[in-house]
Parts: sequence; structure tokens; C-alpha cells
Amino acid sequence: MTFRLGRRALLSLAVATSVMAAVPATAQDTVELNFSAVFSANDIRAEMMNKFAEALTDEFTFNGYYGATLFAQGTELVAIQRGNLEMGNIAPQDVSNQLPAFSILTSAYLFRDADHLRTFFNSEPGEEMKAMAEDELGIKILGPTYFGTRQVGLRIDKEINTPEDMAGVKLRMPGGEAWQFLGEALGANPTPMAYAEVYTGLATGAIDGQDNPLPNVQNMKFYEVETQTVLTSHLVGYDLLVISKEVWDGLSDEQKATVQSAADEAIAWSTEQHLAQEAELVAFFESEGMTFNTPDVDAFRAYAQDKYLNSDLSKVWPEGMLDKINGL
Repeated sequence: MTFRLGRRALLSLAVATSVMAAVPATAQDTVELNFSAVFSANDIRAEMMNKFAEALTDEFTFNGYYGATLFAQGTELVAIQRGNLEMGNIAPQDVSNQLPAFSILTSAYLFRDADHLRTFFNSEPGEEMKAMAEDELGIKILGPTYFGTRQVGLRIDKEINTPEDMAGVKLRMPGGEAWQFLGEALGANPTPMAYAEVYTGLATGAIDGQDNPLPNVQNMKFYEVETQTVLTSHLVGYDLLVISKEVWDGLSDEQKATVQSAADEAIAWSTEQHLAQEAELVAFFESEGMTFNTPDVDAFRAYAQDKYLNSDLSKVWPEGMLDKINGL
């Protein structure tokens, strides 16, 4: 069958062809990076992603979506795997839901501080864990995004000194086995609840407390509905800045270097900002009427580590990995 184009159609086709020819090749080949995270647009990590975007070349288009407006908390990883999202700030606990061996990186009192966290992910054992996530989950880990050391915040006046004192405390934890087990390892009664619902949960008494680093407590204004912070320092809080492996594999070596360099610089800036903010927030919260209590941290550490080592979670930890991390 033969099709004939009229004069007007031929003219339209000629104009469209000339317009396409005028578009630079770089614009046609722009890599779109849509990013989703649960933290708000006012969070330091949102500014971290702005700095990441600024460090990219014109070959990339970055779109940031914050406050779980694009994908709900805990669903970002699946969205990346389905090809619906290019980048995310993924909790290691969400990774461990699909890759149980990763639960070692979610255990209480594992990393000593932000520097120990960074050292691990840049080490040979760290590369081993990153390769595991890449091969089995289809994500490329660009680096850990430190957001502070997690402390227990309570709306009740109960004195907390040991894990036994946490018995019966309804402590909000995100959903998922790794998060819920962390709550148990603190001696509490873990209660799953979405991050965006925590303020209301505290205000209404649906929960007795939550655990987050101090910068998060400020960002979400939890201090308005809490009376005390228990300085358990039970977990170096971090997420994983990841990109789809499919997207990553489609980049040139030069583009990969650009993305990794932008991530490294942005993460380093964010870490410095969080450390500085943590140091300043105690005085601010005290001025707002909150009290701070330093419990028997050694008792909490011993209780938590015993819980993990005697659980099914530790049975799937890579052999020798705990000793490697402790040795760094």
C-alpha cells in the first residue's frame, strides 16, 4: 500500500525535521535523574542533594522530590528496581528486607561514629557489601548519608537508666523486621508508624516515644511534644544514596566519575553540617524545656549486642564481617 503526503503535511514534516536537527546532541542525550526521599525540603540532606545537582554537568537533569511526595517511605527501593525511579536515599533497613545479610549494617552499636561509618564504606569489606547490593538488588551505592546518632525521645517522664527501664514503652520504629528488632534490642515495645505521623502520634499518646538523631527531632519539631531525650547513642544514623544499576551501567566512564564525585562532595558537606548541628541542639532543646538523661550506655550496648548475636538475623551475616568492621 502506498501513502501520499499532502503539501501541508510535507511542509510540517520539513519544519519538524529542521527543529530536531537544530537541537544539540547533548540536550537529546540528557540523563534524567529523579530522586525521592522521606526527609523534608528543609532538611540538610535536601540541601545536600541541591549541591549534588549543582556539581553535575549539563548532561544531567536532576529532579528532587522530598517529604515522601513521590514515593512513600520504604517503597523507593522497589520503585528503582521497577524502573520507576532513578535515585533514592534508602534506609539500610529497607535493603536488609530484601538482602538479609545486610542486616549486620543495621545492628545497634556497630559503627562508633560518622568517621567509622565513612571508613567502612570506603574499605574492602565495605566494597564487598556494596557489590552484594549491586549484584542482588540492582542498585549502585554512591555512599552513606550520615544524619546523626540516634537517641530515644520520650513524651513520658519515666526515668530510663537501663534497657529494663524501657519495658512497656511504646517506641515508634519504622516498619520492617530490622527496625522492629532494633526497638526490641533497646528493651522497648516497638510500634510501627510512618515518619510523617510521628508528631501526631506523640501528641495524642498513641506512642510514648521515637528514636531519631537530634537534627531530625528539630526538623520535624518532635521536641514540641516530648519531655526528655535519653542519650542512648544506640545507632549511627545513615541512609544510602543509591542510583539504579541500570542507569549507572548506561553512563559513560566520564559520567560515572562526575556522579560519584558530586555524591562524595555533597555527602561530605552534609556530614559536617549534621555534626555541627548535633553539637548545638542540646542547648536549644533545653531552652525549649526538654531534659536530657545519660543512661548506662554500657548496659544498653551489652543488652543490644546479646540480642543480635542470639537472633536469627546474625545467622545470615557474612562470615567474619563483624570482626572486620570492629577492626577498622
